[in-house]
Amino acid sequence: MALARAALESLLRARQLDRTLTTAIPQADPRDEQALAPSGVSALDARLGGGFPRGQLSEVIGPRSSGRTSLLLQTLAAATARGELVALVDALDMFDPGSAAAAGVDLDRLLWIRGHVVTNQGLCRELNQRAIEQAIRAFTLVLQAGNFGLVVFDVAEAPADAVRRLPFTTWLRLQRMVEGSQTACLLIGSQPMARSSAGLTLELGIRDSGFGIRFRERLFDGLDVKARVVRARAREQEEATVALTTSA
Repeated sequence: MALARAALESLLRARQLDRTLTTAIPQADPRDEQALAPSGVSALDARLGGGFPRGQLSEVIGPRSSGRTSLLLQTLAAATARGELVALVDALDMFDPGSAAAAGVDLDRLLWIRGHVVTNQGLCRELNQRAIEQAIRAFTLVLQAGNFGLVVFDVAEAPADAVRRLPFTTWLRLQRMVEGSQTACLLIGSQPMARSSAGLTLELGIRDSGFGIRFRERLFDGLDVKARVVRARAREQEEATVALTTSA
């Protein structure tokens, strides 16, 4: 683990990415704008009070076609546009750099860690579990290295059983690692993972009706998304309907 962390830090120094927004500003007061990482989607940021909280694990969950990939790319693009270094632990190797670049992500500021989880359970169950655990170790290394404004752990298409088998203490440990830092951590999945360890859970789903808050960004055109925001620590819930009506 120590050798892997040293190799990561050496790579960041070699690419002159060892100093970013997270090292340049002091620890922010929770009421300060710098304590939040805007997603770049104006209507959603308004619902979130400015963006995703830094120094906490947050979750973006939802089924396929719920807008979670679009939101992920928007958030990565917004972070790199601010000059931040971002990291993506991509458990299933599903990330498409071409789509990310089209969405405005600065790939020179992205650390992409590719996984190899197999979605078919069957005889691959133990292989899936080992791959998820390896992805968690990579996620831990990135958090320990610091310097990242945004770190994402994407297991949205991973077998639900493999994610559920992770010890609950995994999320508590990761929350302790990021707490008090300037890093915003996002867990991307099909269902809640961190439970009470998550500072904020954003649950996405497709709207049934044709009205709502409408705004324009980059990726999709005509995708209506219902977002339910749950702030775990305050036990507050807010349901909002937003429309990802974006132009290519």
